[in-house]
Amino acid sequence: MSTTAITSVPGLVSGTYVLDTAHSEIGFTVRHLMTKVRGTFQEFAGEIVVKDSLEESTTAVTIELASVHTRSEQRDAHLRSSDIFDAEKSPKMTFASTELRPNGDDYVLVGELTIKDVTKPVELDVEFLGVDQNAYGQTIIGFEASTQINRKDWGVDFNIPLEGGKLLIGDKVDIHLDIQAALQV
Repeated sequence: MSTTAITSVPGLVSGTYVLDTAHSEIGFTVRHLMTKVRGTFQEFAGEIVVKDSLEESTTAVTIELASVHTRSEQRDAHLRSSDIFDAEKSPKMTFASTELRPNGDDYVLVGELTIKDVTKPVELDVEFLGVDQNAYGQTIIGFEASTQINRKDWGVDFNIPLEGGKLLIGDKVDIHLDIQAALQV
């Protein structure tokens, strides 16, 4: 396996980095009435393939929708149901990158997000946090990424109308990732 240093990012070398799920989080925030509900997905896997030319690097992530966790068992069960994720019929959400481009000191990661068998393009704003060694001597990378989607674009359109023309659940979903990944040798 090649481990060429990437000159534009100090300490970064090419290779395949696997997401460290014990030190990573994939979460979301959505409006519910007048507050926001925050949730995470407990089960996910993915890899980042860093190429000699950083712009040719790729990312692929798979998230188990049944692993949704919002600190409410009743709400989590509803999210897994056919009203929202339909996790029994479509158990996985996936992301596959198509482009990585610099944006000042940060990056924009473009890719295809698939939820409930609907695939749409998304752009994530990425802040690269750096390169280091973990306790086992592996090279690790860290970054934070975020985007906002309209859940209805992916067929997640359940809602309950309320008085005054309001709805129970907002359409906009903020997605945030805090990722650490380890270089595989």
